[in-house]
Amino acid sequence: MIEHDALSATREAYDAVAPTYAQLFRGELCDRPLDRAFLGAFAEVVSAGGGGRVADLGCGPGHITAHLVELGLAAFGIDASPAMIELARQAYPGLQFDVGSMAAVNIADGVLGGVLSRWSVIHTPPQELPLVLAEFHRVLAPGGHLLIGFSASDDPSHPAQVFDHTVAPAYRWSPDHLAAMLRESGLAEVARMVREPQPTDRRQFQEIHLLARKA
Repeated sequence: MIEHDALSATREAYDAVAPTYAQLFRGELCDRPLDRAFLGAFAEVVSAGGGGRVADLGCGPGHITAHLVELGLAAFGIDASPAMIELARQAYPGLQFDVGSMAAVNIADGVLGGVLSRWSVIHTPPQELPLVLAEFHRVLAPGGHLLIGFSASDDPSHPAQVFDHTVAPAYRWSPDHLAAMLRESGLAEVARMVREPQPTDRRQFQEIHLLARKA
């Protein structure tokens, strides 16, 4: 099978910057109490729903996967970048990390209690996002939860907006539009968190966390 050019380009770009990326972001949750709180809420609803394994899709160097494990979840990570996966395995040798694509995850239907997609869909071209969301729905068990994070677009009338990501081409999304796409995929929004940019942030974008549930 021939990989899509966007996936191949993104993988190669992250392979090239993997050590720098890991160093920059490994401690990112330390000064993000709201992010930690929403990840904690995600862990609680997954556990309350019966638990089950949780996939961190687009896990990068594995620090968020490790945080989910600290919260009591049976979490494992998948990323398209082999270099990122190698760094994750080195940093967290007791956890599972595998190379893979969000659009075609090597996981059986309906077996996961949760899926985390934290800023991983930003590199998905708009025409391909429905396929990725359908894959999230496929691997989740009934009652399972998805937590998806992304940057918001400025204009709600434009569902997706390209922005100058440092590593690879990327998109911001209208929160309402993405929530509607989740509904079309069979995932009902449960809650959302909107984080306003800080004055010191390089990009003045709203950050969105959407929590959704599979019926």
